[in-house]
Amino acid sequence: MRNIPTFVDTIGTLCRGYLPKVFQARGWVLVSLIAIPFIVAQLVMLFDGAPNPEQIALVLYHQGYAAAMLPIIAMVSAPACISEDLEQRTLPLILVRPAPAWALPIGKGLLWFVWCSIWLVTIVSLMPLVGLELASVPQKILALVLVLWAQLGFVSLLVILFKQGVLWSCLIFFIWDPLIGSLPETLQRFTFTHYLHSLAGSQYSTGNTIDLLAQTQIRSPIWLSVVVLFAIGLLTWGLCGLKLLHTPIGLAGRESEG
Repeated sequence: MRNIPTFVDTIGTLCRGYLPKVFQARGWVLVSLIAIPFIVAQLVMLFDGAPNPEQIALVLYHQGYAAAMLPIIAMVSAPACISEDLEQRTLPLILVRPAPAWALPIGKGLLWFVWCSIWLVTIVSLMPLVGLELASVPQKILALVLVLWAQLGFVSLLVILFKQGVLWSCLIFFIWDPLIGSLPETLQRFTFTHYLHSLAGSQYSTGNTIDLLAQTQIRSPIWLSVVVLFAIGLLTWGLCGLKLLHTPIGLAGRESEG
């Protein structure tokens, strides 16, 4: 009788097996997405004199990374977590040996999460060069990494559930989340931006919100923000695994949807 690998064994095997993937095109595209805003900010400061470096740093962090690049990174990474294996019918190759199938999404997702987190930590650590307060760097790193964890799991779930999962992700990240300044207190808690602002200890607004709709932005305690974001990641990865268990392996695209 063959021993069935444990959850940890499965994750470790997937990470080792797919590690070369992060050094291929998708991995370096993600690195470029993370590095480009910082490089642009450096060029602005070099050629424009940077009269207000602190403001540049806040724009870079909140608009360049939190509002734009972080969701894009999640949407680029998520299909590689498991949905591409379903669409390309390569998932049976992973299941040649017995393994807990529900662990496969988080096993591949962790690999991409760690790869992107390493580069996010590196770039934010360099942001004092463009005016970010050195003392706030750990807070801002924690905020980006935890939000990436939650968003990557969230997009992975949408992609595995719906054919247009990336489109739904775009609507949530670029339509719903930016409305936080116009949302009442209760609804603000249903945005990723709320928890990022709470963890980062700062926010940036262009001040263009219509006064009639403007709401006072609230903050959640740091411990609560950490728990909520971590729980969102665990829940969505768990649901990805549950969906995989009920997906006919070997079928793809419309066929796998019944």
